[in-house]
Amino acid sequence: MAALGRVLVCGLGVSGAAAARVLLARGDTVLLADAGTPSVRAELEEAGATWLGAVTECPDDVDLVVTSPGWRPDSPLLRSAARAGVEVVGEPELAWRLRLPLADGRPAPWYAVTGTNGKTTTVTMLEALLLAGGRRAVAAGNVGRPLVEVVTATDPDGTPTFDAFAVELSSFQLHWSSSLAPAAAAVLNVADDHVDWHGSAEAYRDAKATVLALTPVAVADAGDPVAAALVREHPHPVTVTLDEPQPGQLGVRSGALVDRAFAASPAGDVLVESSALQVSGPHNTVNALVAAALARVAGVGAEAIGRGLAGFRGGAHRNVLVASVDGVDWVDDSKATNPHAAGASLAAYPRVVWVAGGLLKGADVDPLVAAVGARLAGVVLLGRDREVLARSLARHAPTVPRIVVPSGDDADVAGVTAVTGEAVMTQVVRAAARLAQPGDTVLLAPAAASMDVFTDYAHRGRAFADAVRQLH
Repeated sequence: MAALGRVLVCGLGVSGAAAARVLLARGDTVLLADAGTPSVRAELEEAGATWLGAVTECPDDVDLVVTSPGWRPDSPLLRSAARAGVEVVGEPELAWRLRLPLADGRPAPWYAVTGTNGKTTTVTMLEALLLAGGRRAVAAGNVGRPLVEVVTATDPDGTPTFDAFAVELSSFQLHWSSSLAPAAAAVLNVADDHVDWHGSAEAYRDAKATVLALTPVAVADAGDPVAAALVREHPHPVTVTLDEPQPGQLGVRSGALVDRAFAASPAGDVLVESSALQVSGPHNTVNALVAAALARVAGVGAEAIGRGLAGFRGGAHRNVLVASVDGVDWVDDSKATNPHAAGASLAAYPRVVWVAGGLLKGADVDPLVAAVGARLAGVVLLGRDREVLARSLARHAPTVPRIVVPSGDDADVAGVTAVTGEAVMTQVVRAAARLAQPGDTVLLAPAAASMDVFTDYAHRGRAFADAVRQLH
């Protein structure tokens, strides 16, 4: 590809730093902007980049701006670039433009997944299915390695390392994408999230829909009304269902996952028995069906898909059984960072002591609490917005026992003045143990972000697991 000219990289997180490295290796002129002073600055300056720092105006001689997903569209620097007529793209869009050709002259295809919840599970499932089908595949994008890094990776002989990409795309990344044309794309679900970044629920939905604009095959969960509506008018829509699949669908028949969208036989191909899946819950069955649909577009056979799904064990902090103690299962789904994700997780278990709370980011929890109240054996609340959940529980599940654990900058926890996430979680787990009875599941599915008390959702999940292990 021809030189891009002078490129301003905004934000030097993982994706921004990767973009800068690839651009420098290509010989492009790279300018760097960041509100902080990241540790990678010295490395990139040594490689030839120019550090601008916390600038708010786009330099006159910039040809392209590459922004990190954390930068909002109303950031002064990005607004300055727009006023100047300079194109702003995200790292996935840059990666799409820098793809290397395979032996047949065409770049490796992308199989893309977006949605409010389930993206990472589905994309890592898809990676497993592509590998089972003999492809040199990798999961990348909003999960794993940055796209710009993997699409330009080569073996020692100069040939591209990968011939297929399982791509996770967030709404932030899609907002800055204009020419992505994956070989197939899926929208798993759309629920209110990141409205503060996009400005409205409609803008958030429209960002998700961007992934479908140029793809020849559009996949969605028929059970999610917004996602299903997005693919309905597509020239080649494919939906998945937990019911008996109709022609053009993948679904569940007599306890088995069945493909009636890509199979040669009208009756469809049996892919795998549901009981063979090692990830629990109806939402994960949907994820498996979507991953299978995308793999079918990639030419992966039914046998390889079944083998790949049966061998998939899921990622950390996504419905992971931590331990069983005195007849109670303790499950870490710290990745359930919004009400929609928590609802899907709670639906997987019949009787739950629910550990919830954190930063709700303005999300309405009433529909979730009303829907799950009947299966709650108890609730333990933590985090900054715990009282919002407490009030909702009082309205919709008033008879459910609940314990509120002081968190963050509140009063001491167990006499510890400087309250740590670990100290908070120790008290949470002890409280949950008092509520749980044999046969119950204690489920960490917070329905909220974690950054009030913890570094991130992974820190929250580790603290939960460590506290559970102390019960033995």
